[in-house]
Amino acid sequence: MGAGDPGSRFETAIEMLLLDAPLAIVDVETTGTNPVYDRVTEIAVIEAEGGEITSQWSTLVDPQTPIPGAIQALTGITNEMVAGAPTFGALADDLYERLDGRVFVAHNARFDYGFLRNEFERAGLRFTARTLCTVRLSRKLYPEHARHNLDAVMARHNLACSARHRALGDAEVVWRFLEIALSEHGSAAFAKAAAQVAKQPTLPTHIDRSVIDAIPDAPGVYVLHGESGTPLYVGKSITMRTRVMQHFADDVHSAKEMELAREVRSIEWERTAGELGALLREAELVKELLPVFNRRLRRAADLCSFSLIPVAGPSSELRLVSLEGLDAACMPQLYGLFRSRRTALNALRALADDHALCLQTLGYDNTRGGNGACFRRQIQRCAGACAGAETLQTHQARLVAALAGLKIASWIWRGPIGVIEADRENEATDVHLIDHWCYLGTAKSDAEVGELLEGARLRFDIDQYKLLVRHLRRPGVRVVELTA
Repeated sequence: MGAGDPGSRFETAIEMLLLDAPLAIVDVETTGTNPVYDRVTEIAVIEAEGGEITSQWSTLVDPQTPIPGAIQALTGITNEMVAGAPTFGALADDLYERLDGRVFVAHNARFDYGFLRNEFERAGLRFTARTLCTVRLSRKLYPEHARHNLDAVMARHNLACSARHRALGDAEVVWRFLEIALSEHGSAAFAKAAAQVAKQPTLPTHIDRSVIDAIPDAPGVYVLHGESGTPLYVGKSITMRTRVMQHFADDVHSAKEMELAREVRSIEWERTAGELGALLREAELVKELLPVFNRRLRRAADLCSFSLIPVAGPSSELRLVSLEGLDAACMPQLYGLFRSRRTALNALRALADDHALCLQTLGYDNTRGGNGACFRRQIQRCAGACAGAETLQTHQARLVAALAGLKIASWIWRGPIGVIEADRENEATDVHLIDHWCYLGTAKSDAEVGELLEGARLRFDIDQYKLLVRHLRRPGVRVVELTA
């Protein structure tokens, strides 16, 4: 092969790109689009070194699950065709050897790599490889074109395919695209583009790299949006750009992350001075936007707590109260924070078991045994306040001791406070306004502090309460008392 021919130039480009690393051009056909639940039906691997193909291999795979009719119509691979084929587990070792040490090249590498990662994992093998996505390479080298799927690439470069939507046919098209791209752009430009693509995660088709580059690798909160601006996910991080990029990493293999990455159309972000601001804003946005993929931090419509209400006699009434609309000043008199009545009652039963409390005496159990005792007394889970085996004063003392660990933290300030958080990089400061554990907002100036205090509406949030209590217990936290 001469120094000036395409093969020699391809070898030079690959050497510039990956120190002459061998390539594996891969394509898989599958039963669907979800790498966690769907399975591979066909695999093709074209091995190449030094600008030349050294091996071509393909096989049908028994997915051990029916192939949907629409997929059969698209690929031409039927249930009958794969019935006698090897399972992935049977060919995993051989395939692993074929791919080991090679750069994994595929058109939409996220899809093929994600499926094989999950298949190898089921077979007990951990597969990782450096990937090169030719969709992204095409976008890099041919930015003037709007479409970069395989059909668009074939039409653009007048490429024919012997068997479209079959693994080996599609892999051959990818190989020919690499050859043409090298020929049209030259070794240096090809190598530079491929090296840039190989270093970056595979972004969804609708997300431009400049969008990611604009996100600072600093504390903040971000929102991933889908079609028509639908909020999909709210996240936070002290290194926002790095965290956002992790959503699009090629080795993501959870069903949730794969689905999220497919649906993202736009990204919004908001920088904060530090971690506390990001946490507070995340909890606020999740409850405000109700994003599809967030399960944690959603508003608890039935948030409740226990309160000891003094009554006539030696005991107090243990009342389950809703926190909706409750005066924030009453919070320190409460015990436990529960997202539903059922959760609260389950916690009370566990507490009664641990401390031999009588649920009947507390008004939370109507079951009766003999001699006026509750049923729990008969199974030795109650110390007997219901049957006179202990005094109400003794029972009350054990109840107070049992509840002590659930007591909501006291608000030790006279009014609202400002928690100071400094952004040293930008020499800026955020003031997080808190009143009786209720987050009022974040101010960046004295004027904003006044505006937030003037329009303050106390609304208790269990998630913000927990993170504020945790943060304020740390040494060195700066707090200033404010005047409403």
